[in-house]
Amino acid sequence: MENVIKANSGKDLLSGVGKRFRKLLLYALLCFVAITTVYPLLWMVYTSFKSNQDISMNTLALPTKLHFENYLEAWKTARIGEYFFNSILVAVVSIIFTILVGASAAFILAKFKFKMQRLVYTSFIIGMLIPIQSILVPLFIQMRNFKLLDSRWSLILSYTAFGLPMAIFILESFIRDLPSEILESAVIDGSSVPRAFFKLILPMSRPALATVIILSFLNNWKEFSFALIFISDEAKKTLPLGLYNFLGAETNNYAGLTAALVISSIPVLIMYLFMQEQVIKGMTAGAVKG
Repeated sequence: MENVIKANSGKDLLSGVGKRFRKLLLYALLCFVAITTVYPLLWMVYTSFKSNQDISMNTLALPTKLHFENYLEAWKTARIGEYFFNSILVAVVSIIFTILVGASAAFILAKFKFKMQRLVYTSFIIGMLIPIQSILVPLFIQMRNFKLLDSRWSLILSYTAFGLPMAIFILESFIRDLPSEILESAVIDGSSVPRAFFKLILPMSRPALATVIILSFLNNWKEFSFALIFISDEAKKTLPLGLYNFLGAETNNYAGLTAALVISSIPVLIMYLFMQEQVIKGMTAGAVKG
């Protein structure tokens, strides 16, 4: 009997050691992933305060003196401020259009029945599979025919069109899970369908809307192909084009380049910090489920 108890105790001890080892291994893996994810961002930030001479002497070392003039040079001399404004304007306006059109279409697809409903929904979703590069030439011809080349509207319309499939996919799934009784009660109480949509459905869809806003902003903020093809006017170029031009003109100015990269990262970080709670709710509430 004692031998059986000792054997069981030994097995429990080995099992406990194995669990602790697996947990330790998991923590080590998570720490490694966190470090490899965060370190490039930290390196970019502290390198932006170094001089080009310090960078060339030791790329990984911390700055011995803070050179804030790198940011001033990037903002004014490299015209990053002008490109920054253009990117903000184009991204925000296109997101507004994407939300208005996408949420309206998702609401209709989720709460109303009509002929070829699934075909319409599938047509929108197929848009997520179309690579941008495959339609650059047709879009360029259309923009030229509509005299929209070198206009911010060429980017706004393109970003809106390519953002709609993703927005409809997320919002339709979320709105479909909202109780239909809410809309029915509002209509019975005398509210029109559009008013119920703006007063009830949209506020209740905040988590999904936050997810769409974040993803759309990320896509619009870093988009390069449309801006490169449609915009040649220096005063209307967006930040990705500005960074590309800065890299070409200032090949060895790594201090100014990292400062420009930090500036370009600030809006994305601020938006995510303010909206991360809503984004997490949107993900866990079925906003992106199929």
